[in-house]
Amino acid sequence: MSDSLKPSSRVHLCDCNRSFALDAERLAPAICHHALCGAELPALEAALARGQTVHVACTQESALFGELAEAQGAGERIRFFNLRENAGWSAESAVATPKLAALIAAATTLADPEPVPAVQMSAGRSLLIVGEAGAALGWAERLAGSFEPAVLITARTPDVELPAVNAYPVWSGRPVRLSGHLGAFDLEWTQENPIDLESCVRCNACVKACPEGAIGWDLQVDVDACRSHRACVAACGEIGAIDFARADAARRERFDLVLDLSAEPLLHRVELPDGYAAPGRDPFEQALAVQALGEFVGEFEKPRYVAFEAGLCAHSRAKKSGCTNCIEACSTEAIRSSGDVIAVDPYLCKGCGTCSTVCPSGALSFQFPRVPELGQRVKTLLAEYARAGGTDACVLFHSAEAGTATIARLARRGRGLPARVIPVEVWSADAVGLDLMLGSLALGACQVAVLAAGSHDAAPLKAQAGHGQTILGALGYVGEHLRVIEADAEDWRTLETALHDWVPATGVAEPARFQLLAKKRETLDFALRHLVAHAPAAATPAGLPAAIALKPGAPFGQVIASDACTLCMSCTGACPAGALRAASDAYRLEFVEKNCLQCGLCEASCPESAITLEPRLLPGEYGKEGARRARTLREADIFHCVSCGTAMGAAPLIESMIARLSGHSMFAGEAERARLRMCADCRVIDMMKAGSAVNAWDLSE
Repeated sequence: MSDSLKPSSRVHLCDCNRSFALDAERLAPAICHHALCGAELPALEAALARGQTVHVACTQESALFGELAEAQGAGERIRFFNLRENAGWSAESAVATPKLAALIAAATTLADPEPVPAVQMSAGRSLLIVGEAGAALGWAERLAGSFEPAVLITARTPDVELPAVNAYPVWSGRPVRLSGHLGAFDLEWTQENPIDLESCVRCNACVKACPEGAIGWDLQVDVDACRSHRACVAACGEIGAIDFARADAARRERFDLVLDLSAEPLLHRVELPDGYAAPGRDPFEQALAVQALGEFVGEFEKPRYVAFEAGLCAHSRAKKSGCTNCIEACSTEAIRSSGDVIAVDPYLCKGCGTCSTVCPSGALSFQFPRVPELGQRVKTLLAEYARAGGTDACVLFHSAEAGTATIARLARRGRGLPARVIPVEVWSADAVGLDLMLGSLALGACQVAVLAAGSHDAAPLKAQAGHGQTILGALGYVGEHLRVIEADAEDWRTLETALHDWVPATGVAEPARFQLLAKKRETLDFALRHLVAHAPAAATPAGLPAAIALKPGAPFGQVIASDACTLCMSCTGACPAGALRAASDAYRLEFVEKNCLQCGLCEASCPESAITLEPRLLPGEYGKEGARRARTLREADIFHCVSCGTAMGAAPLIESMIARLSGHSMFAGEAERARLRMCADCRVIDMMKAGSAVNAWDLSE
C-alpha cells in the first residue's frame, strides 16, 4: 500500500466480523480490525485522543464513530469510506487486495473537491392547490393552519359548498401555463366561470334564483344547462360578481409551492421541479405529496451543477439553429434558447449532467465534481491498483444514491463486484461523457462501465459509449471497452452478470501521465493522442486507418462543400469553433477538421445548400504531426472586370450573382447584362457612353 499518508494520520480497516479477507501485511501501515464498532472501539478512541486524523473504512457505523469523535472534540479529524460493499464482500475477496489498496489510497490521500458556487433558494408557505372543487377545497381546509393556501377550481362538484369563511383565495378557471421554480411558481389561467369567485360574497342568491338549477353550491355555472334567463345576474345585484360576457378573463398569480390534483398534470416533464407535486386523484398519494411539500418551506442552498461558457456554445448564429443537444436532453426543461446561445436556469437544474455529456464543444461542463478532480481520483486509483499488482482494471462510474444502493445490494445478495472492478462514485452517472470514458482508458483502465441506476434516460450515455467503442475498435484495441449497464437495486443480478461475464479488453501498453482538464475538447485531444500513439493497429501491416467512420451525433467529423459553393464565406462567420476559415491570400475556403464540432451551423447558414457533414475521426490528426492543419475545401479564380481588369471577387460568387440578376427586367438587354461583368466605375462609364449625355450648360430654367 502507498506510504504517502501523513504520520499524523491513521487508517483503520475492519473486516466486519471476518466476513471478508484483509491482508494486513500488504495493506500496512493501515491497521486491520475484526470488530472496530465493538470490542476494538477503544483503539479508535485512543487514536483520536492522540490528535491524529483518522480514516475509518466503515460507513455503516459512521454515526457511532462520529459521536465518539464529537465527544472528544475531534469531529473534524475523522473520515469515512467504504471497503466492505465496494471490495470486501465479493466472491473474489481473496484476490481483491490491489483494489483495496487503491480505494484506501484514494480515500486517504486525495484532497476534498473544491466547493462549487451555490444557488440560494427560499420558499414560504404560499401554496396553490389546483383541481376539482371537492378535493382542492378539502385539502385547503386541512392545510389552512400550516400553509397559506389558494385554490383554483378546474372542474365542477355541484354538491360541494365553498367555505363559509373567506379565509383564503378561491378562484375558478382553466390553467393556461405554469412556469417557474420553488419559491416562484407563476400560474396563468383564464376565468371561464361567469361567477367571479374573487368578487362573490357567497350569499348563494344566484343558486336559489336560477330557474334551471344550473348553478351548484360550488358556485360554478353549468353553461350547457343555462337558458340565459339571467335571473342570477339580477339576484347578484350591485355585487356584480356574475358576468356572462367577461372581458378581463386572463389572470396571473405567483406561489411558493404547487399541489396539482388534476387528472392530467399541468407540467409534463421527466424531472419535476422541487416544490411541485402532482399526485393525481389517489388520496394516499395526495397525503404523501402534502407531507413532502412541507419539507420545502424555508431557505435552501444547492450546487450550481453546470458551468456555461458562452464563447464555446454552438447553438445558433444569425438566427440559424445549430446544436440543440442540451435542450433536447434536459429532463427538467432548465435549458432554453437565448439568441445565439443557450441559457441554463440553475433553479430548475437538478444536476443530472446529461447536458454536459451531449455538449460537443464543452460549453457546458459538470461541476459536481469537476472533471479534473474526478480525473485525479481515477488516476490515483489506477496507479495504486497497478502498483499493488492489479491487472485488467475496469472503472465503474456510478451515481451517489441509486448506484451506491445497487452495488450494496449486489454485495449483500450476490457475488459482489469483481476484484478488478474499481467503483468511482459521481453525483450523477449521466454526466460521464466521452472525455471521462476515453480519458480513463488512456490513464490505464482496460474497460470503463457506467452504471445507469437513477438515470432517466441512458440513451445519451450509450451513444457516447458507441462513438468511443467504434474509435477504439478501429485503432486495434480488441474487445469491448465501454459498457452502459442499466440496472438498479431491485435488478442487481443484471449488474452482476454484466460485470462478472465481461471479458477483459486490450488496454494501452503504457498509462498516460496527463491530467484530465476542465475543457472537454482538450481532454479528448490528450486522450486520443495517447490512444493513437499506443494503438495496436499501428503495428499491423495495414497500419492505422486513414479515417474512422462514426454515427451521426459524434463530436468529430468533416465538412464537405459541393460544387454549388460560391465561396460567399457565410459558413466561416457561423462556425463557432474556427473549423472553417477564409484564406488571407486567395479566394479559398479552408477547413481544420480537428476543430469541427459537427454542430451543423455551417450547413444551416449556407445559402446554396452546398455543405454537408460527415461524422468521422482522422487518427492522423492525433499522431506525431498532430497540429491543427488546414486543408482546402474550395478554391476559385478571381473574377476580373471585363473592361478594366479590376479584381471583383471570387469567380463562382460573381457568376452566381450574374445568373440571378440576368432574369430581372432591369437587365433585359444584352448591354445591361454585359455591365454586370464590369466593376462599378466601368459600369457608370459604359452607361454614359450608351446614353445621350446632357451638359449643364444646355439646361435652361
